[in-house]
Amino acid sequence: MLAAQRQELILDRIRRTGAVRVADLVESLAVSDMTVRRDLDVLEARGALRKVHGGAVARARTEEPGFAAKSALQEDEKHAIARAVAGLVPPHGAVGLSGGTTTALVAEHLVDTPGLTVVTNSLPVAEVFHRAARPDRTVALTGGFRTPSDALVGPLALASIRGLNLDLLVLGVHGMQERAGFTTPNLLEAETDRALVEAAGTLVVAADHSKWGTVGISTIVPLDRCDVLVTDDGLDPRAREVLGERVGRLVIAEVRPAETEKEDPA
Repeated sequence: MLAAQRQELILDRIRRTGAVRVADLVESLAVSDMTVRRDLDVLEARGALRKVHGGAVARARTEEPGFAAKSALQEDEKHAIARAVAGLVPPHGAVGLSGGTTTALVAEHLVDTPGLTVVTNSLPVAEVFHRAARPDRTVALTGGFRTPSDALVGPLALASIRGLNLDLLVLGVHGMQERAGFTTPNLLEAETDRALVEAAGTLVVAADHSKWGTVGISTIVPLDRCDVLVTDDGLDPRAREVLGERVGRLVIAEVRPAETEKEDPA
């Protein structure tokens, strides 16, 4: 087996379980202890994992890309997910939308849903509803400190959320992984998201397939706390198996190629 193949297998195991042991890798890959340690050195140098005594663990991400940068990633997948999530939101309900580029797209799909009361800590989400104002909708934007992802967090956000009762929360996440659950690289955002989760009767997580195996520094909730996970059809079979067993319901949205592109005028 080539070194690149071994290293990809090691990374796959890290993505699924969060950690690997040198002894287990020696046995499963049928190579020497020295070969495994050399592979771990290479992967650590690439920033793909962090070596610990006897093995390695997933590297927890603390950097948080800005909203505009994240908006350009997996655009078709996010549109497909947003469309599917919007179909789960009942008219005349109280719904929460967390920060995130996917939740902002969900908001765009909800502008014609009648009678909604929306609670959000996301400036882009609030702006979507503001641009498409309708008299039968109420939008409450929390206070707080602004994050790079344009979410409001901190004590003011928590005070705004606590005591609320929401029918459903649509939660955007930075990563999802078997051991770490649903995660974010921002500690204050994790705290605010947990408050939103506590306020909601039903938790719907919206996360495209690229979030699988990504671990932010802070866990929002474990996988089994999620009632419905909406992702896209790019999710690999192993991830589908794990998530299908752990979340309440797994919804796979079919991606329409280039669905975000506008047709050229004739």
